[in-house]
This record gives sequence, C-alpha cells and structure tokens, in this order.
Amino acid sequence: MLSKKTKYGIKALAYIARKKDRNPVQASEISESENISQKFLESIMLELRKSGFLGSKKGKGGGYYLIKEPQEIKMTAVIRVLEGPIAMVPCVSLNYYEKCDDCPDENTCSVHKLMIQVRDASLNVLGENTLEDIAITQ
Repeated sequence: MLSKKTKYGIKALAYIARKKDRNPVQASEISESENISQKFLESIMLELRKSGFLGSKKGKGGGYYLIKEPQEIKMTAVIRVLEGPIAMVPCVSLNYYEKCDDCPDENTCSVHKLMIQVRDASLNVLGENTLEDIAITQ
C-alpha cells in the first residue's frame, strides 16, 4: 500500500506541475488546496528538494518549484525516493536486492516468481508515466 508520504508527495508535485507560470508555490497553498497537513507537507517537500526534484526560494515570492520539466520526471524515480523499493519483497528488487532469509532457492520459490511479475508490471506502469502525464489540468 502506498504511504501517505508518497501519496502527498505525488499530489504536491502534480500541483506544482499544473502551474503554468512556473513561479514558486508556497507549501501553505499546496497544503490548503490538497488538504494535507502543512507540517507533514514541509517535510516531504524538503525530501523532494534534497533529491533534486524541487528547488526552493526564500522570501517574498518564495516557495517551491520544479527543477526539471514535468515530462522528465518519471514516477519510478519519485516512488523510489519517497517510498523506497518498488518491489514488494527484497529478493526481486532491482535497486535494493537482498536475499530472503527463509528461502533456500530463489529459482524454485513460487513467491519469487510471482513477485517478479508484480514488480515488472509496476515498473511498466510507473516507468511509462511522468509527472506531466499525471498532472492533469483540473
């Protein structure tokens, strides 16, 4: 299940991407519009800034802005930053692989085979969608 942190992070990025003028957007505006706790949103925005998705400007006219164009931001990258691995079990993760303690042989493990399919389907959907794709103008 997607965490609230990731859900709110995606909603915030989409909100910023919908702004045609590309001026910085204050967290309070996003918080009010998207019904997200401002304090929680600020921590998410900080993480997105540290990860290179957002820039920020202080002072009058300040706020957060996208560093890259929305069409350049893949949802796989956003999910990995906010949520961690896309794979549901560590033994099928492409970026965070770990052998399962309870599995003697991945090649014969039924769970492993199923989770590879789930991972690949998830990667396909997330990899084909960019911030531009999901930031539908309301």
